[in-house]
Amino acid sequence: MKKLVVLSGAGMSAESGISTFRDAGGLWEQYPVEAVATPDGYARDPELVTRFYNERRRQLQEVEPNRGHCLLAEMEREYDITVITQNVDNLHERAGSSHVIHLHGELMKVTSSRQPNNPAYIRELKPEEWEVKIGDLAADGTQLRPFIVWFGEAVPNIEVAVEYVEQADILVIIGTSLNVYPAAGLLHYASPRCEVFLIDPNEVNVTATHHPINLIRKGASEGVKELWDTLKG
Repeated sequence: MKKLVVLSGAGMSAESGISTFRDAGGLWEQYPVEAVATPDGYARDPELVTRFYNERRRQLQEVEPNRGHCLLAEMEREYDITVITQNVDNLHERAGSSHVIHLHGELMKVTSSRQPNNPAYIRELKPEEWEVKIGDLAADGTQLRPFIVWFGEAVPNIEVAVEYVEQADILVIIGTSLNVYPAAGLLHYASPRCEVFLIDPNEVNVTATHHPINLIRKGASEGVKELWDTLKG
């Protein structure tokens, strides 16, 4: 069974109604990134940051996986699929994808403020537990913080992601600007034999690569359908 690796970004979930961060009208226009997505911002105003991620979790309860998410899950019948996502939502999992690597954390998980990557303190919230309050504590007695990789923090799963990309027969990039590192550099780890597809309705600036890129200028749902049709020949 061929190994197919997906790298998905904000455009993957945009069709489901998840607010993107970088597009016009996106979240970064409403909230300064340094206020809600950095360790300094959290130290300065944990209440604002907690409220921001509560709102993201509340929104996540109101949306569903789109056809693109569901088709990727269905493709597991034909391919050994690993999804590497820059997204913090759980829509890939809810659609049925069985192997998802989150590079930037998971919105429905919380952890210790002191040791955020210690598995002993990471806890998954049930849908009805989306609202975290100041005073809710992790097992080490510190305030619960979002299990999110903020700007300025290391990306713990990047080395795992590299290993999967190196082994891929097919690499599919969906809905990411390829501007955020280290995720944007994953393409360079694909082997010479790897076939690369890029699904995005917008123009994406792909930095120098030896791989010919198969462009599918469509959104996630239509793009994944075209991908599957192409692979089936």
